[in-house]
Amino acid sequence: MKKIVTLVSTAALLCTVSAGSVFAFSDLNAAEKEPIMMLKDKGIVTGVDSEHFAPRNTMSYAQSISLIVKALDINLNAVSFVKQPQASDFFTTIPNDAWYAEAFINAKVNGLDIAKDVDPNAAITREKYANLLVTALELKGTFPMVKMMVLFDDNDQIDPMYQGTLQRLYLYRIAKADESRMAYPKREMTRGEAAVWVGNTVKFLESQPDFMQPVKPAPDQQDDVKMTVEQVNADVNKVTLTRSLPSPGYGFTISGIRFQPDGTAVIQYQVSDPKPGMMYPQVITEGKAETYISSKYKPVTEREAAPTIAIDPPAPAAVNPNPS
Repeated sequence: MKKIVTLVSTAALLCTVSAGSVFAFSDLNAAEKEPIMMLKDKGIVTGVDSEHFAPRNTMSYAQSISLIVKALDINLNAVSFVKQPQASDFFTTIPNDAWYAEAFINAKVNGLDIAKDVDPNAAITREKYANLLVTALELKGTFPMVKMMVLFDDNDQIDPMYQGTLQRLYLYRIAKADESRMAYPKREMTRGEAAVWVGNTVKFLESQPDFMQPVKPAPDQQDDVKMTVEQVNADVNKVTLTRSLPSPGYGFTISGIRFQPDGTAVIQYQVSDPKPGMMYPQVITEGKAETYISSKYKPVTEREAAPTIAIDPPAPAAVNPNPS
């Protein structure tokens, strides 16, 4: 029973939605009070009880991912799946029924750097937390930033993999350098530090509405897709779909074929948006995708509503264009 209570308490530390309260935590210092109470009022964080936040306790990976995903609304709204994703599709150490499983899935699919064998209960370091937080922030838009180098006295201790995002954490003023000029990259994050950084990130986003990344789906008129059918042999036709795309960043693929009782073969295609943060020339390009179907079927096209991430889907039935 004690173990169950401990697990429930851990899950609730930073993830439970709760109504705002007039009561303030009594264990916060002056720098922590405003951002943490703001997150509490938004229902993003809770304390270990009604009066204590425990800001000096260390943060685990599970708590960190859950807090970042919740606060920045990292979701899968723009993605559809061949099957319902599970944590085991991406990780070897995350139980599918864990309270933090969904947060890990959302984070991983959106490009946050999480190892396949991550230990969800391990403490997270400042440089790794900074990398996750800044990556999540930059999914939301391209923001103005003073281009300069923040000089840390312990710069030699920072993993080169995290140099860029740690620098941007300070240049965005999410974290503030103190007089010691130390980044403490290998130091374990505390609940107080993590919540303050996230609170500052939420405020930063609210102050930058003009730079938020708008959702720009590619044009979805069915008539934009051109289809050509070429006979390979008496039994098989080659079907080619082409479509104009706004820039080289967009993707165009055939995602599946649905054979109908009325003798039609519905060829499903996807138009995927450019990757967040990438710059592409605004040049019209042509997307092209090919497939083969039996000559007994009449091909028609159908666009899928959103990009599809295939997680070990069953292999589609294929027709050999050159049967022996």
